[in-house]
Amino acid sequence: MASGLGETCAIFFLTLIFAIPLGMVVALMRRSRFKVLSLISGFFISVLRGTPLMLQLLAVTYGPYYIFGVSVSRNKLIPVVIAFSINYAAYFAEIYRSGIESIPIGQYEASQVLGYTKLQTFMKIILPQVIRRILPSMTNEIVTLVKDTSMAFTVSYVEIFTLAKQIANSQTSFMPFIVAGVFYYVFNFIVSFVMRRVEKAMNYYTL
Repeated sequence: MASGLGETCAIFFLTLIFAIPLGMVVALMRRSRFKVLSLISGFFISVLRGTPLMLQLLAVTYGPYYIFGVSVSRNKLIPVVIAFSINYAAYFAEIYRSGIESIPIGQYEASQVLGYTKLQTFMKIILPQVIRRILPSMTNEIVTLVKDTSMAFTVSYVEIFTLAKQIANSQTSFMPFIVAGVFYYVFNFIVSFVMRRVEKAMNYYTL
């Protein structure tokens, strides 16, 4: 099951690499004064949060073939990561937005008095506080992501859960599922530990 372990980790880390910044972009679009951008991002969030991840995996993997006649990629990691990234970006976007909107308006006004530009205000004053405030919610989503990687089996992508099913069927044994369950638990324990350390390191931003 070692190869499946590597594939699961690949889905997890690649999703975070793409979903975290994409979520911020979507959140800023959602708060934009331009109605078109706000409506587009709102629709994006609504669709991605309102439909099952399994359906999104199937749509991204096989949709191009049925709609445009484009052959399905042989490397299924690509559509899997795309589906996971846009799905989690939608959730991260709402978390970012709630964090940004929780910052008192007075801090924006004070930064203007001090001569900060809007970009400097956001990067140096607002963003550090937002990160501190949203860490618990982000941790919950990241923990969920670890478990959701098992959904990749719906498009026949071989990760640890898929291999556990194959071995269990061939050996008529439940032990592979137990091994997979232990992996998910240990992985989530490590993720929770790391996030707690990050929260502790960010304590100096607490108001």
